Amino acid sequence: MATVRTLKIAQVHRNPNQPREHFDQVALEELKNSILKYGLLQDIVVRPDNERGGYEIVAGERRYRAHVLAGKKTIRAKILSVAGELDQFKASMSENINREDMTPFEEARGFQRILDEEEGATVESVAADFSKSVQYVNMRLALLDLHPDVAQVVQDGHIGLLAGVKIAALNAANQRAVLGKFARGEFAGDNSIIHFAYAMRQQQEQPALLEAEELTEEQRTERLTAQKRTRNALDRIEQVRALLDDIARTDPMKLAEALTGGVQSRLDQLDRVADSLSKARFQMRQAKAHADAAQVVTVNPAAESDTATADDEARELVAA
Repeated sequence: MATVRTLKIAQVHRNPNQPREHFDQVALEELKNSILKYGLLQDIVVRPDNERGGYEIVAGERRYRAHVLAGKKTIRAKILSVAGELDQFKASMSENINREDMTPFEEARGFQRILDEEEGATVESVAADFSKSVQYVNMRLALLDLHPDVAQVVQDGHIGLLAGVKIAALNAANQRAVLGKFARGEFAGDNSIIHFAYAMRQQQEQPALLEAEELTEEQRTERLTAQKRTRNALDRIEQVRALLDDIARTDPMKLAEALTGGVQSRLDQLDRVADSLSKARFQMRQAKAHADAAQVVTVNPAAESDTATADDEARELVAA
C-alpha cells in the first residue's frame, strides 16, 4: 500500500544507488519553470529511510531536483511501504528508462546489477521487466566490455552506439587500434567503423591466413587461380562501364527508336545490373575493411602490441 503526503524537502533524501547519473541542467531548468507555473503534475515516490530518517527517493529525483532549484520547501510524495533495495532500484530504473532519461551506459550498469544481484535473473527476464527486447538489453550490456578510453568516446557521442557495440566485441588491443584510427580521422563515419570492427572480429577469431610459402602446391595453384579470376572479372567491369557511359550519353529519343518495343525489358536489365553493382560494392567495402584490419589486428588478446601512438592519440581525443 502507498499513501500520498506533502513532505518537507529537508525530509527527502537522494538514493545513493540511483541508476541515473547524469541530469541535463537545461531540462531541469525547464522543469523548474513548469513546476513554478503549473505545480507538480506527478508525485515523486519515496520509502521510509530508517538509517538517515525521513524518506529516500525511489522514483522522481529529477522532479525533486527541480523543486530544490525552484526554492520549494515541500513536495508531494507517494510513500511506499518498506521494500528490498533491489526492488527500489528497479522501480527507479524503470521510470527513467521509460522516460528515456538514462544514457545507454547507465542502462547497461543497471541491467548488469540486476543480473548480478537478483536470483534467477536472465537477460530475457530483465528485458521483460522493462518492456524491452532482448537485443536492446544485450546491446547495452555489450558496452560494459569497452576499453575505458573507447567507452568515453562513445559516451561523449563521437562514436555511435551500434559502432560502439561492434568495437566491444574486440579484444583490448584491437579496440585501442580502432580508436587510434578514429583519432587520426581514418573513418568516414560510423558505418566505416562498423565494417572495420566486424572485419577485425572475424580475423581475431580465426587463425591467420597461411603465407604463400606455407601452402602446398595444390593450395598455391588454387589461390593463384582465384586471384586471376577475380582480377579478370574486375578488369572486365571497366569495359561494361564504358558501354554504360555510351548509353548514358545517347539521346533518349534515339534510345527509344533503337529499342522499339523493348525499352521496358532493357530498363529491367539495367535495374538488375544496378542491384548487382550495389551488392558488389558492399562486398568490396567489406574486402577493404578486411585488408585494413589485417594490418593492425591482434589475434591473441594477451599479446603485447605496439599501440603507444594509438593510445596517445586516443587520450588526446578523450581529453579534448
